[in-house]
Amino acid sequence: MARPAARPLSGAPAPEDAARAVPAAADVQGEIRNWYAHLMGEKRMSEATLINYHRDITRFFEFLAGHLGGAATLADLERLELRDFRAFVSQRRKDGLQSRSVARTLSSMRSFFRYLDRTKILSNASALALRSPKLAHALPKPLSVRGASDMLAEAELAQDEPWKGARDLAVLTLLYGCGLRVSEALSLDRGEAPLKDALRITGKGNKERIVPLLPAAREAVENYLRLCPFALMKDDPLFVGARGKRLNQRQVRGMMIHLRRRLGLPESATPHALRHSFATHLLAGGGDLRSIQELLGHSSLSTTQMYTEVDAARLLEVYDKAQRRK
Repeated sequence: MARPAARPLSGAPAPEDAARAVPAAADVQGEIRNWYAHLMGEKRMSEATLINYHRDITRFFEFLAGHLGGAATLADLERLELRDFRAFVSQRRKDGLQSRSVARTLSSMRSFFRYLDRTKILSNASALALRSPKLAHALPKPLSVRGASDMLAEAELAQDEPWKGARDLAVLTLLYGCGLRVSEALSLDRGEAPLKDALRITGKGNKERIVPLLPAAREAVENYLRLCPFALMKDDPLFVGARGKRLNQRQVRGMMIHLRRRLGLPESATPHALRHSFATHLLAGGGDLRSIQELLGHSSLSTTQMYTEVDAARLLEVYDKAQRRK
């Protein structure tokens, strides 16, 4: 079976490096390399997700090395029983992992075993039978309209070089003004600018969607390009760092940490919170839930419906504050 070509990622390790970093036998490392390339190429998973999957699968094989008394082989993986997987969960609990992190770790592990089953390398029903811990229903944490506006205004001032400030403003405006995922904004190439009235975005699962572009976002990108010191060609990345390489998610997260500290915003003010803010503020302004679903690229309306709970929760909070003042 032909293996998919993996797209390059700035922060995630390449498949070969990822496999070598895992304490497993050579035959397992080969399949980890193929699985990782599959996640990068066919699944087009975000850089942050890929890094988490790699970290989780490494922890799993570190556990197996101690549990089995040596590096696990494919034959070992096929013989694992439910009690072995439960022992792994128990160990992660002892390490201090909370339910959400344990659930993500199990999701990474199951993804690998599903890949092995689908490619007919091996099959282990116990790996898929292990249940994830129940999670409390968590609502998105958007910024207030004022908080989002302040962050955009501060972004241009927080850098020591004007072109970097203009770049940061352009990136954040695409997240808040268009509801893009940070990976989607950073995957744009120079050839896509000047931006038109809409963007064609390829999101999770290779799904395409058309996103209307606000004039403010278009102007922010044009201003950044005017100030950018690099002569970017059409195949070059649109957003670059100090060395002219594609800006990565780690850099954007660092930018947000710096901005929220300057503004006194909570730790929930992350790059993804701007996407949450886009949806929540649009809904509060009378936006149609189905239209918001299409703009965000959600495959299920139930995913988008969580923003109605955020809106209702905020209304109750305002009501409670008003009652306390009486």
